[in-house]
Amino acid sequence: MSNDNRRKFLKKVGGLTGVLTFSPFLNPAKCNDFFQKNQQYAHLSADELATNEAFWYEVKQAFTVTPNIVNLNNGGVSPSPKVVQDAVERYNKLSNEAPSYYMWRVLKRGKEGLRKKLADLAGVEADTIAINRNASEALETVIFGLRLKKGDEVVLTKQDYPNVINAWKQRALREGIVLKFLSFDFPIENKEEIVGKFKSAFSSKTKVVNITHMINWVGQILPVKEIAAEARKKGIEVLVDGAHSFAHLDFKIPDLDCDYYGTSLHKWLCAPFGSGMLYVKKDKIKNLFPLFSAEEPEGENIRKFESLGTRSIAIEQAIGQAIDFHHWIGAERKQKRLQYLKNYWAEALMKIPKVTVHTSLRLEYACGIGLFSVENKSAIDVANYLFKEHQIHAVAIDRENIHGVRIAPNVYTTTKDLDRFITATKELVKV
Repeated sequence: MSNDNRRKFLKKVGGLTGVLTFSPFLNPAKCNDFFQKNQQYAHLSADELATNEAFWYEVKQAFTVTPNIVNLNNGGVSPSPKVVQDAVERYNKLSNEAPSYYMWRVLKRGKEGLRKKLADLAGVEADTIAINRNASEALETVIFGLRLKKGDEVVLTKQDYPNVINAWKQRALREGIVLKFLSFDFPIENKEEIVGKFKSAFSSKTKVVNITHMINWVGQILPVKEIAAEARKKGIEVLVDGAHSFAHLDFKIPDLDCDYYGTSLHKWLCAPFGSGMLYVKKDKIKNLFPLFSAEEPEGENIRKFESLGTRSIAIEQAIGQAIDFHHWIGAERKQKRLQYLKNYWAEALMKIPKVTVHTSLRLEYACGIGLFSVENKSAIDVANYLFKEHQIHAVAIDRENIHGVRIAPNVYTTTKDLDRFITATKELVKV
């Protein structure tokens, strides 16, 4: 690798990392190896690479996942690659040498660099990004911080995440806001149908629409931008739950035209457990109250949403290595691979008698998460069978209009892993 290419690569993946002296990519030998493995496949398009098992086997070697269990529940929380694990351990060990000095005077200096890195990934300005611990914290900051009054309406769906629904219910209980629930029977391969249902629920009293970008139970992608366009016509604010879309789908937050966006980073970005991000449109920051007390609760500084008290700076700073790893794979490559994996097992299961797949195979309506069910068998029985008999870890889902077993592979999942799952399902049907 030429010095010029190395410099460009380092600028992309590490140039804004917090404490650069700890970055493993500053070792020339490691950087060369890291870069050259990627370059071997540079001639392939994202679609071609999606089916190239040799490349994804290389990716798998970056993780420390057990070879004995097939983990198909990455929708809950994903493992981090070793470079991220090592960063957490390294930062944590340093912190413990003198916590108040190394955490707050050394490592914390990297926070603004990390903020810029996240903003670059999200396609927004750095002063619109707050770093927190998960999607629930990010979204509840908005839910409890919006200035709503009795009688104001909020439109959401029964397929939204429970923590989000419960937060809205608490506001309704305490303050008398009105919740208007929609309910969908997925999969739906018609954007107009979804948008129309939201639009019909909007009224002159609607102040907020809560949109889940990707329904975590079944993988359905909602047309956020189109729903937001209808909301804008009525002056309705748009809150997006992006827990399962960020670093999963290839997009930027401005593409959605939302006011607020919350996500977990320990899912599809493969960042350390307990890391998340909140985006607030710049002109909305002032009027949004922080979830935790801040010196200037009506200030215009995005950092007012980070007044959490003491937390692990090691976890926070290691988000930077997760972003580097994500860039190494590439957002488009990642999305194409995840969709390929979902379609790989889904198409196979569709050929098995008594098995139903409840997720679209089309890119615009679903990506890496899917749901299936087996006739005359409960979801919990299917999930238990898969693990007990075949050591395949998946989760049973029993929600509003959604019943089945969720399958959520990740970039370290191989088609051999999925073949094991497909074979297990065929055997189950014969039981």
